[in-house]
Amino acid sequence: MSEFKVASRYAKSLIDLAQEQGKLETVKRDMEQVVGILKANTELQAVLSNPIMRQDKKGNILQALFNGKVDPSITAFFEIMVRKGRAGILYATAQEFIREYNEVKGIVHATVVSAAPLSQPNLEELRNIIAEAIKAQVVLRNTVDPTLIGGFVVTVGDRQIDASIAGKLKKLERHFFAGT
Repeated sequence: MSEFKVASRYAKSLIDLAQEQGKLETVKRDMEQVVGILKANTELQAVLSNPIMRQDKKGNILQALFNGKVDPSITAFFEIMVRKGRAGILYATAQEFIREYNEVKGIVHATVVSAAPLSQPNLEELRNIIAEAIKAQVVLRNTVDPTLIGGFVVTVGDRQIDASIAGKLKKLERHFFAGT
C-alpha cells in the first residue's frame, strides 16, 4: 500500500477520534504545530524514517518533543503509529490530517499571483468572489511575480484562471504562430 494511502487512513482515523471527542479544533491546531516542527526539522524526519533505530527510541523522542505541548490524544496516536512501525509517515499523516480537516470544514486554499501585492480590500473581494463561485470557505494567499507585468493568476485546486498581461501576450503569440 502506498505511503499516501496509509497516511490518509491514519489521518482519517485521527479526524474521527477528534470529532468523537469534540476536540477537532484543538487537534487541528496542534497538528499544524506538529507539521511546522517536522517540516523545519528534516533530521527528525530522517530519524523517524530510519528502520535501524528502535521503535522505543522513536517513541521517546516524540514524547520528549510533544508531551504536554499537544493534546494527549495526539501523543497517544503517535505511540500507536510508532508501535505499528509507521513513524516514518508521521509527517505525511499530519499533512494529510490538515488536508482532510479542510475538506470536512469545506475550506479551500487558493493562491493569487500578481505583479504587485494586492491590497487587503482587493484580496477580500477576490476571496468573496471565489467563495461564491465554488460555494466553499476560501483561504487566499497572495504571492508576487513581477514577470506577470500586470493582472493576476488565480489557482484554486486544479483550476487556474490567467488574467495576467503576460498570459494574454503568450496567447496572442501562440495565435500568430499557429497561423504560419
